[in-house]
Parts: sequence; C-alpha cells; structure tokens
Amino acid sequence: MDKQDRRNKYFFGLGTVGRDMLYAFEANALLYYLSNILSLPIGTFAAASLVLTILRILDALNDPITGLIIDNIRTPWGKFKPPILFGAVTSAVFFLILFADFGLAGTGFVVVFGLAYVFWDITYGINDIAYWSMLPSLTTDQKQRENMGAFARICANVGMYIIMVGWQPITTAMGNTSGVWLTVAAVVAVMMLGFQLFTLLGVREDRGRFRQEPRTSVKQMFGVLFKNYQLMWTTLSMALFMIGYCTTTGFAIYYMQYVYGNSDLYAVLAAVCGISQLAALIVFPFFSKRYGRKRLYTFATGLVVAGYVIFFFAEAGIFLVAAAAVIIFVGQAFIQLLMLMFLSDTIEYGQWKLGKRNESVTFSIQPLINKIGGALSTGIISLSLVLSGIKTGDTAAESIDDSGKLIVKCAMFLVPLVFILTGYFIYRVKYRIDEKTYAGILTELRARGDIR
Repeated sequence: MDKQDRRNKYFFGLGTVGRDMLYAFEANALLYYLSNILSLPIGTFAAASLVLTILRILDALNDPITGLIIDNIRTPWGKFKPPILFGAVTSAVFFLILFADFGLAGTGFVVVFGLAYVFWDITYGINDIAYWSMLPSLTTDQKQRENMGAFARICANVGMYIIMVGWQPITTAMGNTSGVWLTVAAVVAVMMLGFQLFTLLGVREDRGRFRQEPRTSVKQMFGVLFKNYQLMWTTLSMALFMIGYCTTTGFAIYYMQYVYGNSDLYAVLAAVCGISQLAALIVFPFFSKRYGRKRLYTFATGLVVAGYVIFFFAEAGIFLVAAAAVIIFVGQAFIQLLMLMFLSDTIEYGQWKLGKRNESVTFSIQPLINKIGGALSTGIISLSLVLSGIKTGDTAAESIDDSGKLIVKCAMFLVPLVFILTGYFIYRVKYRIDEKTYAGILTELRARGDIR
C-alpha cells in the first residue's frame, strides 16, 4: 500500500464516523422516541410503526435507480463526491424534522412523520450508495480492499457506538423532553456533515484506473442486477443477516428495561457490543492473512450461534449478558466486513461477465438490504412489543409478565438466529467468487483492457 492508498484509507474511513452516528440514532432511538418520549397513543404508535415498515420496503426499490443515476454522473469532481455532498446536506435536514415535535396528533402526525421519513430515507440513500461505491474504485487488490474496508468499518462502528452508548444516558441526564431530543439530533447532524468533509476533501481517486464506459440505461441496470448471479445470492444472504442483526440491536433497550429489569445498564451493554466489534475489526486483517473467507465466515457464524444460545438464558446477571454480547458481536463484525468484501468483488465479476462496471448500481444493493432489514425488524419488534404487553403513552407498563418476557426473548434471539443461519447456508451453497476465481477474473479484465 503506497502513500496515496494510505491517504485514501484514512480519509475515506473517517468520513463514515458521522454518517453512522446519524444512522444509528435513527435506527436505534427513533422507535423509542415515538413510544416513550412523545408518548403516542398505542393506535398512533402502531400506525407510525407500520408506516416505517412499509416505507422502508417501498423506498428500497428506489435504490437501484439512485445507483444508476450516480453511475451516469460525469463531473470534474468525479461521480461519487457530488452525490455524497448532496445526500449529506439534505438527509441532515430531514433527520431533524423526524425529531421535531410539531404538536401534531393522530392522522396529522402520521402523515407528516411519514413524509419526513421517506425523504430522509431517499436522501440518506443517495449519500450511502455514493459513499460505499467509492470503495471498490480505490483499489482492485483484495487485501487492500479488506484493509480499507476494515478501517472504514472501524470508523463506522466508532460513530455508531458513540450513539448507542450515549443517547440513553445523555437524553436522560438532559431531561428527556422532545426539545432535548431535537438538540441531540442537531448535534449528531452537524457531526455527520463535519466528518463527511474528510472524504470530500481528502480522498483522491485514480480515474484512469478503469476504462471509460458509456452511460448505463435503465434496461442495462436490470441486467447488472439480475444477470449478475453472484450479486443476487450475495444480496439474499446479506438481507437475511441484516434482518437478524437489526432485530437484535433494535430490541436491546427493551430487553434491558423489561427482561433484565434495569434500562440504566443499556449503555453498558452498548459499550460492550461496541468494544467487541471494534476489537474484531482491528484483528480481522490478521486472520484474513492466514485463513480464507469461507473459513472466517463459518467461524464467525459459529460464534453468533453460541452467543445467541447464551444470551437467551443470560438475564440472571449482567456479566452473562456481557459475555454473550461479546461473542455475538465479534462474530457479527466479521460477517459484516466479509459481506462488504463479497459485494465489492461482485463488481469485477459483473464487469467480467456483462462487460460493464457499475459500482453504484451494485452498491445500491447495500442500502436496499439495510432498509429491508430495518423495515422487517421494525415490524418484528413492534408486533412483539404489542404481543408482550408493553404499552405506550400514559399507560406505559413498567414491567411485563413471564410470557411477555419469553415473547421478547424469542423475537430478539431465536427469530434472528434463523435468518442469520439461513443466510450463511445460502452463501455456502451459491457463492463462487473465492480468492482464486477473483484473481482469474482480474487477469481477464486486464487482458481486455477494462482495468489497468
């Protein structure tokens, strides 16, 4: 890795600290804000949750079009930086609207909230697709990609866990009013914009690395998505993993409050998860030099299974909860980084098979997967909370009975485990781009003059 590659590694990675702070606050705290801060009546809460679920799924279908637009951008600043900037600014604005209390109720609240959410989702998706699709354009070397990707994931997890550890004690200490939540959201939005400047001003692309291609049509976009079979299997495997992952993390605050019985220790749990993921990402390059990706994925999945089994019986003590969290989140960190690498490698596979390199259309799959995972996990969480006996508004329950706790535990651990294991088996049976195959693809692409 030369000086320019190292510069790109650090400036690209730092750009995602603020992005993941913003996303983590929306993904992990928004539902709690609706149920416990705005104290919405149960009917309004259920309607808003349903809107979140439906809009996330519908907007996910928009992501390939966003990727197509980004792939067709031709500017003096490249095709990635303009949409990164536009998406960062506009998504920050709509993010603040989500956490603004306009005093609305009933249908009026649901309509305004739904519109703000869908515009936030679209604009954040623009930023997200452009940001991550820049990564495979920086290098075609698998080990350098893993190195750059690992550092970017480390930065992303730093941002994410700053929020996951901090939002509950900070908002509580400041008074837990809707105004406090809007203030915290504003600080997060400013941090997001500030960290994006690292990528916008610091990353330097080698635009001569790849052959200049004609613009991609809508018809060709569908070919990129559906004729790239390795991309399709990767997408399905990633989606199943994300449904499980998002369900578990989304339940965490409710688990600590209603099953473990002490919501003040949520920050401790979040800190343990964050440290575990960061440690796993730091040591990942060490393991990747010695073991193939298939063996690493199998090992990581085994850790996740063991952690879920322990966590199911862990409410007896905080140390057991922490131990289970360490095992799960070390495994999940490995899987998330491996998924990023699998997705990156399908770009060269698609270029080799279809004759076109479409980073952004390919990486539009990532936010699509995140949205579907978030949407279905929101539905699972909301339904489970209602079935377990947790109420919202003025009748909010301080505790739930044993059957309610069992519902929460099954939805938080057993359901996600089924999704994650199914995704793993799909990968083992269908994914074909191992290290040897990828090296052969690069050799052919160089011989054709598609890359240098």
